[in-house]
Amino acid sequence: MAEIEGLRVTPLRRIPDERGAVLHMLRCDADGFERFGEIYFSTVYPGVVKGWHLHHEMTLNYAVPAGMIKLVCYDDRPQSPTRGNLVEMHVGDLNYVLVTIPPRVWNGFKGVGPATALVANCSTIPHHPGEIERMDPFDNQVPYDWALRHG
Repeated sequence: MAEIEGLRVTPLRRIPDERGAVLHMLRCDADGFERFGEIYFSTVYPGVVKGWHLHHEMTLNYAVPAGMIKLVCYDDRPQSPTRGNLVEMHVGDLNYVLVTIPPRVWNGFKGVGPATALVANCSTIPHHPGEIERMDPFDNQVPYDWALRHG
């Protein structure tokens, strides 16, 4: 798998018992924790793509406690040693991880599987509209096809 400088994937703990489960996400004493800006949740329906977008200053910390997404990141930062690399991963019920996405890396996700997915983001700064850049998920310069692949 290709890598993107600054992109981290950290396995997360699920602690189940007969009452349910506790799903860890992020602690202030965790390796790589920068700072707290805000936490928000996003839902995505099966087959729907939310992307592309990048943040100029914000670091994203995504976890998917319910459902599944296909998360794709693309590095076109001019000075990055991993410029041109693309990373695709499946995150959620079957792969519970924290994905840390550095500023200026394009990212988007698609709901996969039969259920609505819940995406949690603990960002390093509060959201403000001038800090985000968006691009059409199907008509753009990112070398990626969101279609379902069989085989």
